[in-house]
Amino acid sequence: MLRKFRERIEEGQRGFSLIELLVVILIIGVLAAIALPAFLGQRQKGQDSSAKSAARNLVSAVESFYVTSKTYVGAASDNDVQKSGVLGNGNGEASIADATSNGYTLIGQSASGNRFTVTKDPGGVTRTCTTTGSGGCPNNGKW
Repeated sequence: MLRKFRERIEEGQRGFSLIELLVVILIIGVLAAIALPAFLGQRQKGQDSSAKSAARNLVSAVESFYVTSKTYVGAASDNDVQKSGVLGNGNGEASIADATSNGYTLIGQSASGNRFTVTKDPGGVTRTCTTTGSGGCPNNGKW
């Protein structure tokens, strides 16, 4: 192959043949087919991380509310919780789905469609997600 290149240069021919161009395009296509799914998976993980972070930050704000009021009821309307910057129903935000005197359920919404739930009850805290094995949601469904 190098001999052919050398002969072309000596004969004054410039450029590449159609076959050579097709081989290069084929190689680029194969590399893109390998890289694209990996890139999309990383994007989904990033979106999920944003939702998890919002849920964790909302836990801090709700726990802060509990310290002063000794209940979780009414945390959604508290000024400090609302100013936390993560309370909402949009992507990358978290909402309070349920609040009782001794527990709560918070949901972080991801742009990827995953929902990350933090539930606190007298038995402890559990963290679950909806789409197991996808993005930032491990195969066991707990984060």
